[in-house]
Amino acid sequence: MTINSGACLSGGTASALDAAVSLFHSLSDATRLAIVRRLADGEVRVADLVSELGLAQSTVSAHMACLRDCGLVTGRPQGRQVFYSLDRPELLDLLASAENLLAATGNAVALCPNYGTESAGPAVIA
Repeated sequence: MTINSGACLSGGTASALDAAVSLFHSLSDATRLAIVRRLADGEVRVADLVSELGLAQSTVSAHMACLRDCGLVTGRPQGRQVFYSLDRPELLDLLASAENLLAATGNAVALCPNYGTESAGPAVIA
C-alpha cells in the first residue's frame, strides 16, 4: 500500500485505507506515542516504562498490547521478563517525517479546531 501525491491509496481499496487509518490511530494516543519514542532509544521492559512515564502497570501493558497487536513492537522474553523493541524500523522514518511536517506547519496542527490541543475542551470533573 502506498499513498501517492494525489492522496489516494494505490489499489484504491477500502481495506487499504482502513489499514492506514488503523496505523495512524494506533499512534494517535499520547501514551502510545511516548512508548514508541522511548523504544526508538532501545528495548525496554514494562516496569521501566511504568517508572519513566509515571503510569500504572495495567495502563502501560494495555498500550503495549495495542502496539504489539498492530505489529509495531515485539517482545523478547528473558526469564520472567519481557524486553520490548520496535518491530518495524520504518516507524522511525515515519516519526522523523512527522517531526519535519510539524516543524514546517508550526502551530497549525496544535491550533486545528478538530484535533488540536484546544479541541478537547475543558476536563469534566464528575
